[in-house]
Amino acid sequence: MREFPARPLDAESWGRLIADIAKPLDLACPVLLDKHVQELARFNRTWFTQADFIESVPFDRFELEIFPDKKKEKKTDYIFGDD
Repeated sequence: MREFPARPLDAESWGRLIADIAKPLDLACPVLLDKHVQELARFNRTWFTQADFIESVPFDRFELEIFPDKKKEKKTDYIFGDD
């Protein structure tokens, strides 16, 4: 698992991020469609099939899933009484 500082907001930024993931794995970069960007925004995951790659790839599916940081609990201090 690899961590990135911020979640991309547009297709161009997603494309750069996916290229950064694919390069060290020595994989071709898939073609990023609006469908993929929408799935990432709505479901935190998407997948690419062999048809999404221009070059031949040795697998059926390339899945990308985002694990968002868990929100920190906000501590609320309650003060009662007169000071």
